[in-house]
Amino acid sequence: MAHFELPIHWNDHEDIAMALYEKFGNSFDEAKIYRIRFTDLLDWVLSLPNFVGTREQATEGHLEQIQAKWVYEWRDNQN
Repeated sequence: MAHFELPIHWNDHEDIAMALYEKFGNSFDEAKIYRIRFTDLLDWVLSLPNFVGTREQATEGHLEQIQAKWVYEWRDNQN
């Protein structure tokens, strides 16, 4: 049976952060995550599997929330 994953939208900040952590692992620590340029973050989010949002729908608020959730996800995996 195929594994079905729900589509991810811009408001799914936590799901996006988890996907980014899975993709990049510990190559980004807290300080590096907060220094990521929004243009790079935007490209990475748009390239995630199951992501259905568009570049035009992105807001600075979405990107800030994604960064913060990614930091929490990174911290949760440091134990």
